[in-house]
Amino acid sequence: MTYCLGILVKEGLVLAADSRTSAGVDYISSYRKLFDFSKPGDRVILLCTSGNLSITQAVVHKLTQDIKRDREFNLHSLPTLYDVARYLGDQIRALQEADRPWLEKDKIDFQCSFLLGGQVQGEAPELFLVYSQGNCIQATRETPFLQIGETKYGKPILDRTLGFDVPLDAVAKCALLSIDSTMRSNLSVGPPIHMAMYQANSFEVRHRAQFHAGDPYLIKMRKHWEVSLREASVAMPDISWNQDDTLSPLGIADLGDA
Repeated sequence: MTYCLGILVKEGLVLAADSRTSAGVDYISSYRKLFDFSKPGDRVILLCTSGNLSITQAVVHKLTQDIKRDREFNLHSLPTLYDVARYLGDQIRALQEADRPWLEKDKIDFQCSFLLGGQVQGEAPELFLVYSQGNCIQATRETPFLQIGETKYGKPILDRTLGFDVPLDAVAKCALLSIDSTMRSNLSVGPPIHMAMYQANSFEVRHRAQFHAGDPYLIKMRKHWEVSLREASVAMPDISWNQDDTLSPLGIADLGDA
C-alpha cells in the first residue's frame, strides 16, 4: 500500500507520495512513487503511482521509452493535459491486458492508479486521477485535492485546511501533514516522502523535497502539530451536559427507585 496526493490551487500544484511497498508482513521495501516528466519552458508533467508495482513500473518505463523514441503520441507531444491523461489511461489498459491472465492465475491484484498534475503551454494548471480502468476525473475549485492509495487517514486534515485560494507554501505544509498523519496511523505507508511544488505559469518545477525517517523538519513539524492539537483540544469550550433519560431503557427515575 502507499499514499499519494495532489493538490491544485490558484497559485499552482503540490504533489506528494510516500515510498513504502509491502509484499507481506515480513517484506517491506521502498520505491519512488513520484516522477517528473517535465519539459521546461513547454510543459510540466508530474506523476504519482499507486497499486501493483510491476504494472506501475511498466507504465512508467513505457512512458519514458515513448519520449526517448519520439513516438507520435508521448507525454511531450500531446496538446493538452487531458490528452495526456487519456494517453496514460491507454498505457495502463494495454499493460494490464498483457499481464492480466498470469496475475489472475495466481490471484495477484493487478489494479493501479495514477495522479497526473501539471500544465501545458496555453492552458491553466490541471490535476487528474487516472483509474486502473483507464478513465479519469479532474480536480476542481470545489474539490482541489485528489488522493490514491491509503487515503482515509490523511483526508480530514485536507478537508479542514484546504481551499482554492490557500497560498502554495501553506498547501505544501498541509500535504506533508496529511502524509505524516497517515504514516502515524498506518504502517503500510512510510518514508522517504517525495514532494514537488509547482508555481503556475513558470513551466519549471523549482521546488522539490525528500524527507527520510528522522528528518529534522519532519520531526519539528510533527511535534508542532501534536502540541497545537492538544492545546486546541484543551481550549475548546466545555460541553453543556444535560440529563438524558433516553440512555437507560428503564429511565433515570426508574434507576433511582431500584
